[in-house]
Amino acid sequence: MSKSKMELSEAKLIKKTEIAPGVFVISYQRNFTFLPGQVVAIAVNRDEKPRMYSIASGNTEAEISIIFNIKPGGELTPQLAGLMPGDSIYTTGPMGNFYGSDEPAVWIANGTGIAPFVSMWRSGFRNDKIIVHGGRYLNSFYFENDFKNELGEKYIRCCTRENAENVFFGRITKWLTEQSALPTNRKYYLCGSAEMVVEVRDILIEKGIKYDQIVAEIYF
Repeated sequence: MSKSKMELSEAKLIKKTEIAPGVFVISYQRNFTFLPGQVVAIAVNRDEKPRMYSIASGNTEAEISIIFNIKPGGELTPQLAGLMPGDSIYTTGPMGNFYGSDEPAVWIANGTGIAPFVSMWRSGFRNDKIIVHGGRYLNSFYFENDFKNELGEKYIRCCTRENAENVFFGRITKWLTEQSALPTNRKYYLCGSAEMVVEVRDILIEKGIKYDQIVAEIYF
């Protein structure tokens, strides 16, 4: 990671949208190139420690979009939620090596961990993808309109608190455990909480997926 990439520069907020209770998408002008799946670090004040967020926009879009949920007792997310268009944030250039590609893959995420896959999808990486997304409520499937019409049955939503047609009731781990077979000829990309990533990785290995076919990004 180069020093220049860690330097914070000012950006003006263009949009802020609450897409679910306590869950926001903010956008600012893009002035760099990036690889789908990368992250940026963001702060509200230049002198505070920035936090990492996956980019949730395509690599040809004019804006950089970030999704976050308000963390109870958190320092940054309540401040971000209180910003309005025109307010300043401080951000770095792109970092990280959680890269996607257009090769067949399975993308597995919980909560806001869907962000890097939104970036990959909107950047054109749509060839033979399977998406498994976990959330507590039906409004937790952020950006579902990007995926459901084109992917159909290859877009699996796993909900733990509410029932709905074409939505699996239970955790991602339950859905994976109940599968009689999983594709073994593709990579599996995991993004979400440390607990989810560890549990899912163990299940995949038990079901015959090789360790080097699994790529993981943990959200803190």
